[in-house]
Amino acid sequence: MAKYLVVVESPAKARTINKFLGSNYSVKASYGHVRDLPKSSLGVDVDNNFTPKYVQLRDASKAVKALKEAAAKADRVLIASDPDREGEAIGWHVAELLKSTKKPVERIVFNEITKRGVKEAAQNPRQIDDNLVNAQQARRVLDRLVGYKLSPLLQWRVRKGLSAGRVQSVAVRIVCDREEEIRKFVPEEYWTLDADLLTEAKENFTARLHRLDDEKPHLPDEDTTQAVVNALEGASYRVASVEKKEVKRRAAPPFITSTLQQEASRKIRFSPRKTMSVAQRLYEGITVGAEGAVGLITYMRTDSTRVSQEAVQEARSFIQQTFDAPYLPQKPNFFASKKGAQDAHEAIRPTSPMRTPEAMKPYLDQDQHALYTLIWRRFVASQMTPAVFDQTTVDIDAQPDESRRADAPAQSFTFRATGSIMKFPGFTKLYQETKEEDNGEKNGQKALPASIAEDQPLELQELRPEQHFTKPPPRYSEASLIRALEEKGIGRPSTYAPTINTINERGYVEREKGRLKPTELGEQVNALLMENFSDILDLDFTARLEEDLDHVEEGSREWHDLLRDFYKDFQKDLEEAQRRMVGELGEDEATCPTCGKPMEVREGRFGPFIACTDYPECKTTKQVKKQNTEPTDEVCEKCGAPMVIRHGRFGRFMACSEYPKCSNTHNVDKDGNKVASEPRPESQKTDKKCPKCGNYLLLRTSRRGEYFYGCEKYPKCKHTQPKELDIKCPLGCGGNLVPRGRGFIGCTNYPDCDFRGSGEVDETTPCSACGHPWTFAVRPKKKQHVRRCPKPACGHEEPLPEQSEESGDEAVEASTTSQGDDS
Repeated sequence: MAKYLVVVESPAKARTINKFLGSNYSVKASYGHVRDLPKSSLGVDVDNNFTPKYVQLRDASKAVKALKEAAAKADRVLIASDPDREGEAIGWHVAELLKSTKKPVERIVFNEITKRGVKEAAQNPRQIDDNLVNAQQARRVLDRLVGYKLSPLLQWRVRKGLSAGRVQSVAVRIVCDREEEIRKFVPEEYWTLDADLLTEAKENFTARLHRLDDEKPHLPDEDTTQAVVNALEGASYRVASVEKKEVKRRAAPPFITSTLQQEASRKIRFSPRKTMSVAQRLYEGITVGAEGAVGLITYMRTDSTRVSQEAVQEARSFIQQTFDAPYLPQKPNFFASKKGAQDAHEAIRPTSPMRTPEAMKPYLDQDQHALYTLIWRRFVASQMTPAVFDQTTVDIDAQPDESRRADAPAQSFTFRATGSIMKFPGFTKLYQETKEEDNGEKNGQKALPASIAEDQPLELQELRPEQHFTKPPPRYSEASLIRALEEKGIGRPSTYAPTINTINERGYVEREKGRLKPTELGEQVNALLMENFSDILDLDFTARLEEDLDHVEEGSREWHDLLRDFYKDFQKDLEEAQRRMVGELGEDEATCPTCGKPMEVREGRFGPFIACTDYPECKTTKQVKKQNTEPTDEVCEKCGAPMVIRHGRFGRFMACSEYPKCSNTHNVDKDGNKVASEPRPESQKTDKKCPKCGNYLLLRTSRRGEYFYGCEKYPKCKHTQPKELDIKCPLGCGGNLVPRGRGFIGCTNYPDCDFRGSGEVDETTPCSACGHPWTFAVRPKKKQHVRRCPKPACGHEEPLPEQSEESGDEAVEASTTSQGDDS
């Protein structure tokens, strides 16, 4: 019987660790979080020192039962969750649920899932770090307070189903602010003047006007530029100075979470979410031939560039064995971490540089190999010598022809040419970092002619004036938005990817030519929050809050005090916004008529209502009807009544103000102007009979373009049924498959045939186990994406290659609940 129960988050991690520990250890998975704040209520007792009211997650009941049974048989429990706040909190919640077993609980941490890393951790257990847990509790409570309190306001003022969040809303603001900069930008004209020159050795190069009368040239328009060209007519050109210097460029440090997401976006076109998903699998363990399962990279949520001495020496040994001597520096390269980085973690690196991407390729899928190659090359290159360039700067004096200038005042003209050639590649032999502005292109300078020397006369071939216009700042890409969040101190390594994913999924931003553009909805939500909660969206305020959470983690700040300080100002803004909104509902008072406490707007199943803030002690509520129409200049062509803008499930639309007497509607564009709707295809009569009234069924088209059968006597008979998929039932009953709603598919012979399946039908991919000609592609939100055989007798499942959910972000994703919590 095992003496120790080791608890990790995922089965993949459990399988890898189990290989390294002996028979005295039993490794079990918690499958992510086991407790969280409830979805149905605030879950925070604001009046009782902000005490969280945790509940066991329904999906975790099976895992918790298994953990309790295993703990009861063990002598001691070792929590081996991830080495960060989130992992510490998961471990604490597991420990709280295992208290009933009365077994001692200790914590072990490792930065890499290797035999050495795991065994060292098992031999050095510690207690759960309360400071780390409290920092995570404070973050969770903050996110719940903001999301739960703000989301109903958005749902009232904008539309149902929206959410706000402490970090996601700031990210949306950053995108909206950039869009506003672009809109307000006014291009300014400017000109440049280039001279194509020829040396005595007949080598050509180009120089640009650099100084005009010893000042930076100002060429705002064509007339000014042409005046300079005229002044240079007949001028002689001579080299005034040649400056040559050696320039060294050091390698970039190993990846941290933000730089990995940025570089993966630029180099291999991975979204931040996909990057973290693939990295999670590389960290938790890959089966490598006879070696078995082993973690290929270190922990991937980190903001530290620190590297262990053992890893540095191993990298240097690899460089010494693989490259010539000049590529290995005399001393190891070290990199300073940014201020506030958690140096308990290492940078993201391969667990062994000796596992080259070429050697690992047979064991990795395409995505895993691409990301592993990126991480491996960046780390090994970080321990190589700098690249060396010879940089040359040449200044050229242009002497105007005095005979052509008459009485014009003397002017001096200096042109400059710069060139650079690589003298020694150094680390660039293995890896080159890309920049956002590179757009995937190399923009290095060309070498200048070697024959250039001071006082050398040059021959002018052509003067080329060129018009330019200043450009607005570019929209953010996912990579540059992550960099902006990091630079401004917004969020932490574990939150970047979920934040980008959330604002995309909620429809607050959209991608246009690879860049993030705020949607109309995003700008509407941002404007509302800026109007009422400018503090929450203030970048400096959010950054200070992140620093305060760091101070809680360090033990220098009490987490309840942090929450009190935050809530004091937040509550004032909230009450003022509630007061205005209650006024919009036509209510004279924003106080409860029963107990005198403030009333607030809440969103229920049947729309908005006003409720007492002292619920459940006071259950006073009042139903209200939201007036969310906007007047227009349009007149209904059916009844002559004015048309108004309304908000529905699918956004804004134009409707008759006499609804329900008149149900005329039109689509509108983003400015609220009426647009012609595309006519739906005419209904087609079929030979099928309506099971309710016996008349014929028509093949109709829904507003989403999906086909269905409807009775020809509609609206007298409202019978409808889904159209068959033209796929035979896999049980061989002779029936066809039809969509049954709520994401599942059934047989037309139901109830005689009870076939039921879920997922997207993929007719192009057969089952790899039994050869059935089609399969289901099942893509749940918080579980692994799988391909599933529809034949119950087979039931074979295999992972889909485009898996996009990182198992280590469950807690962050859990924050984006229906109440609008943010991560």
